[in-house]
Order: sequence, then structure tokens, then C-alpha cells
Amino acid sequence: MDTVARILELAKATLERHPAVISIAVIFGLHYILRRVKQTRRSRTLPRTRERVLVIGASSGIGRAIAHEYAARGSRVCVVGRRGQQLQQVADECARVVPVRPGGNGPDEASRILPIRADFCNVDDMVALREQLQKEWGGLDTLVVSAGVSALRPLLEVAGVERRNGAFYPLHAGSEGVRCAVSAGTAAMQGNYIGPLICAVTFIPLLSSTSPAPSILLISSLAAVIPAPTRSLYASTKGASLLLYQSLAIEHPSIAFTSILPSTVEGDFRASAVDGGHVREADPSKHGLKRDAVAKRCLEAVDKREKAVFIPTLTGRIGHLVYWLFPSIIERIAAKKYNYTA
Repeated sequence: MDTVARILELAKATLERHPAVISIAVIFGLHYILRRVKQTRRSRTLPRTRERVLVIGASSGIGRAIAHEYAARGSRVCVVGRRGQQLQQVADECARVVPVRPGGNGPDEASRILPIRADFCNVDDMVALREQLQKEWGGLDTLVVSAGVSALRPLLEVAGVERRNGAFYPLHAGSEGVRCAVSAGTAAMQGNYIGPLICAVTFIPLLSSTSPAPSILLISSLAAVIPAPTRSLYASTKGASLLLYQSLAIEHPSIAFTSILPSTVEGDFRASAVDGGHVREADPSKHGLKRDAVAKRCLEAVDKREKAVFIPTLTGRIGHLVYWLFPSIIERIAAKKYNYTA
């Protein structure tokens, strides 16, 4: 009893001397408990083998890796992309990792992996996709928006104007140059904003009405919240879709919205940049985040109903915070990463 009394007295004295520290500890403790409760609640409400997952942009990159992860869980997975041959390859890969289920040879098993060729920027394609999912599965539980486009050049360079030693060559962008910049901007907006918007409008009612635990996962980018040179078109359009989905999360509280903000990821995502730019940073295939690791973190975030996930967590969140406190530091680091000199 004496020991217990001393512990209580010590705790009381600590609380009186450092109330802020204790308050922060309590807040973090409650936050952790709440996250665990939410995670348990979704898994109890929606068993993984019954989860119906739609992956937009599944033919390559992070989307492809996410499709593999969900298939390996035993979830139903619909993989969507524009490239038919690659899409079928992904479907075959997913089928190979699906766990064998007792008595799993019926007609229900045939629709566990659905490859559907479609463009998420095309309204008719998305509406037809929704109707097919209603017919095959009777609804949807998880929407993954992983499709997008890259842009790698300084904006004025897209318009045909280069900056050398503080001067512009030529002095001004001509009409054709401005049109080139507008064309690249429109393509970036279509792939990084309009596509996610179409997906949201098309599938939110279906998710809300047919799932006991609806979730939407948006693959965004660290560039959406931390600006960088040569990424003006990419960052601004990714930032637009990020804010769109964050706003939708408030408008539709019954759906758990999760946004993933990774730094550079391995792969050939940049090869088809809408502005025809080339990679300026260190080789992403050697120095980028591994797609499989990002995919695993994505599924974890959806299970836990996390809202915004930075990958890597520490450097992403610190970088975001430092940008608002000391922006010039982050600007210099970004310029160095992308080998950019004004």
C-alpha cells in the first residue's frame, strides 16, 4: 500500500508540475486507442474475404501492387486500366495469389478477380463499370483511386521559354507556346483531378448504400503538400484532388477517406509525362520507395481508417511542418533534389 501511495503522490506531483506534458500524453493515448477500436470495428463488420475492392489504375505501379495485396487476402478485386494486355496480366497475377477456399469452385469464385478495361476520365466508362459491379457483386466496399499522370518540366519551359542566368530566352512566350502550356495543364488536370472527381461522383452513392464499412483510398503525393521546382503542373493538380477528397470526407462522414502521400516511388510512372519532360532527380528505380511496401502501408491505412498518411512517415511529416515554418529551407532542398537552378 505504501508503494501504491507513493506512486499516486508522484503522479499527482508530476501532473501539477507538467500539466501540458500529461495532457499531450493522454491525447496521444486516446488517439491510439480510438484508432485500434476503429480498425477492429471495420474488420468485424467487413471480413476481408467478403470485401469488394475496385482498383482504378491497376495496370501498373502502386495500383498493381495494391491489387496483388487485396487478392492475396482473399478479397474480391476489380482491376481497371486503359491498357488491356497489361490489365489481363495483372488479373492473372491476382488469380494466382488468391487463397484457396473450401468449396471454392462455384460461379461466385469466377468473379472474384474482374479485369475491366476503362478510362477513369471517361464518364460513360465509369458509369458502365458501376453497373457491372452492381450486377456481379451487388455493390462495393473499397474504392482505390491510383491512376494519374506525371509532369516533369518547369511551366515556362513547356511554353518554350528558358531561363538562363536570370534572363528569359526568348523574352516572352508566343501564342503557340502558351497553347502548349495550356494543353499540358489540361492533360494534367484530366488525369490528376477530373478522373478522381468522376470516380467520386460515380461511386460514392454505391459505396454508401451497399457497404457496411465503405472506404475510399486516394493515392496522392508528397508533392501535393510540399511544392517543388519542375513539378508545378503535377503538384497543383495532385493538390487539387487531395483537397477535393478531404472536402468530400466532411460531406460524407459515413465513408472513411484515406489519402496516401508518398515521396518518390520506384517505377516508370514518369516515362509518359504529359509535358514530355525527363527525370531530373536520382534514378527512382534505385532510390525510390518500393511499390510493394507502399501498397502494404496503403492497406494498413484503410484498415485503420487513417486520414492522411505520409510515406516515409517521419521525413514526410517533418518536411511538411518545416515548409510552413521555414519554407526557404525546404525550397532549397527541393531545388537540389530536382537539380534545378533558377
